[in-house]
Amino acid sequence: MGSLGKEEQSEQRKPRFLCLHGFRTSGEIMKKQIYKWPQFVLDKMDLIFLDAPFPAEGKSEVEGIFDPPYYEWFQFDKDFVEYRNFDECLAYIEECMIKHGPIDGLMGFSQGAILSAALPGLQAKGIDLKKVPKIKFLIIIGGAMFRAASVAEKAYSSPIDCPSLHFLGETDFLKPYGITLLDSFINPTVIHHPKGHTVPRLDEKSLKLALDFLEIIQHKLSAEEPSSTPEEDDINLINS
Repeated sequence: MGSLGKEEQSEQRKPRFLCLHGFRTSGEIMKKQIYKWPQFVLDKMDLIFLDAPFPAEGKSEVEGIFDPPYYEWFQFDKDFVEYRNFDECLAYIEECMIKHGPIDGLMGFSQGAILSAALPGLQAKGIDLKKVPKIKFLIIIGGAMFRAASVAEKAYSSPIDCPSLHFLGETDFLKPYGITLLDSFINPTVIHHPKGHTVPRLDEKSLKLALDFLEIIQHKLSAEEPSSTPEEDDINLINS
């Protein structure tokens, strides 16, 4: 009985990520994209895949590749400086963080990556995500920055000081913007891959970087959380 209690006490809670999919795709599609990674990598995270709050208002670029339905987080103009339903989107993400909590980090691809990278700064300013704990970790795949000054001045005005892993594709049309985004982060981990705007498979080099990052955040998460509650300590004492 005593050894069983010690085993339960030593179990680590895996970092839980809310996963924000790309523009006009879905949580199920992102799950299929991410599940190209080795299972032993996926096993180091607790992944929650969401559908964005708004049905796609136009044609999806993944039609014929992935089945519908398709969703979008918010709408924007051709210059990406005017946004519609943005506040509603942030409120929805906060509701999902409460529902699926505790959420430790965000993983985003494309439009979901742009959102994920901006949210820690908006939260730190006390503008959004006021009802949930601080975002601790980020995984940004094919990301960029918001261009509208009304958002950018709040999201990136202070250095973002949380462990972050960034994927930059050699032929990704967002690569220049993803490089600029790195300047907003303190000590970001960067994985370069030869593909375009996609979730890449992990080669030997990127696999090591990803595993090292996951080890760092697991250590930080374990250090922040007590290994057991007082009630569990009492139970373990009785069982021993």
